[in-house]
Amino acid sequence: MSRTSCGVNQRKPGSKWGVGSSDFGASGLPAVGSDSVKGTAERREAQREYRPLWVEEPARRHPLPDPVRTAAVRALLVISLTLIQAMVAFLSTMAGSWLAFPMVISSVASTVVATWAVVDVWVTRQVWNQRYGVISEPSSTARALRRERRARRRQERAALREQERIRRRGGRERLSHP
Repeated sequence: MSRTSCGVNQRKPGSKWGVGSSDFGASGLPAVGSDSVKGTAERREAQREYRPLWVEEPARRHPLPDPVRTAAVRALLVISLTLIQAMVAFLSTMAGSWLAFPMVISSVASTVVATWAVVDVWVTRQVWNQRYGVISEPSSTARALRRERRARRRQERAALREQERIRRRGGRERLSHP
């Protein structure tokens, strides 16, 4: 906005509600055919130009699976509490407080729990990879086993079809009848 010599606030000419703009009718509302009222074509163009605020970028690494992530968060919380507890134990020991001995004992117990939490992350990750992390490559043993299973099923189906064909003919083409 700019100020005139009278001290009245005015907008720049051509702005949406600027004073002296020819886009306004007598009522002060934008005129129907004016440039400030967008038609359908202008609205569509404005929608095409719309850029979302948040753009997803592909991750460089795959995200952690949910069970592994929850175990990792749990371990991080336990480790941080253990470090805080160890710091309180150290400071209360240096101050000669009565709280020093209970804090040292609980810090030792918390260290065991923190170690358990880290091992839990490792085990959860290994179990998840073993259950859901099958890599399907040509050298994969899983693919070779599936190929063998399919070939075996194909042979069994062919043998069943042959038996059914013989049964339908009623054994007419046999050389010897019992």
